[in-house]
Amino acid sequence: MTRLYSKGRIMSHRRGKRTMHPNVTLVKIEGVENTKDAQFYLGKRIAYIYKAPNETRGQKYRVIWGRVTRTHGNNGVVRSKFRNNIPPAAFGASVRVLLYPSNMYLTSV
Repeated sequence: MTRLYSKGRIMSHRRGKRTMHPNVTLVKIEGVENTKDAQFYLGKRIAYIYKAPNETRGQKYRVIWGRVTRTHGNNGVVRSKFRNNIPPAAFGASVRVLLYPSNMYLTSV
């Protein structure tokens, strides 16, 4: 069976020396080692899936959806924005970077 996502890891919020930007999350995608490879993932959706202590609608699993917005640095890290800010307890957790929506038709023109 084919996987329709790439694995990634939440690194942290975007930050400066003294300033945190909790609305922007840095994600390292598996197998992406430079800025050129990271360009492919721009606009792709990200799912942070976690297990909550309480059941809601019969499920203990919840999802925070986000989107890859731009690259960050030269090592293939990307910036992303989530619908709700990612909590610091999620740093180091895995995410799924979905391979759609695809913008392949834009590159072939």
